[in-house]
Amino acid sequence: MLLYFIQGLTFGFAAAVQPGPFQTYLISQTVSHGWRRTLPAVLAPLLSDGPIIIVVLLALVRLPNTVIQILRLAGGAFVIYLAIEAFNTWRRFASVALAIPPGPKSLIQAAFVNLLNPNPYLFWSLVGGPLLLASWRETPLNSLAFLGGFYLILIGSMAAGVILFGTTGRLGPKVKRALLGISTLALLGLGIYQIWLGLRGLL
Repeated sequence: MLLYFIQGLTFGFAAAVQPGPFQTYLISQTVSHGWRRTLPAVLAPLLSDGPIIIVVLLALVRLPNTVIQILRLAGGAFVIYLAIEAFNTWRRFASVALAIPPGPKSLIQAAFVNLLNPNPYLFWSLVGGPLLLASWRETPLNSLAFLGGFYLILIGSMAAGVILFGTTGRLGPKVKRALLGISTLALLGLGIYQIWLGLRGLL
């Protein structure tokens, strides 16, 4: 169970610190409306991810084990691709001032923003879904541990980012770059681990 919890923490941290549409939305709302009004929006993934996870799991349970292992291999390759993208962002990192028009303000509207973000669909189809299915077949507690670790660090990190951005004006570029570097290493390790699991399952 601890292994799945740690994997959830690692994936959640990587998702929280990497630039993406939802992270950009949170920053724009913090700039426009302040961190107190923006803070509830970090809970949006708890609303928007649920339907995605259910649909993915319903599809996966109908697939043979061989296909699941192939998806794990594809998921590992996808995570390594994310690590390469994170590394490229880290390498050419520069602190850029954002000039983004204000978007919707409510939690429900923020959830719709995240529903239009392709990243959750890719993650839960290629990585999170097969991992959840495998952990559930061992024991449901493993699945709960993974989801708990994932959303604990995802929501916590985004909330901390909103508060820091709102109270200090911006996160220091060195801090952002360091977080991206940690994310790169974490994603690379997890990608290799997923490929190893997929190969072990096929063999």
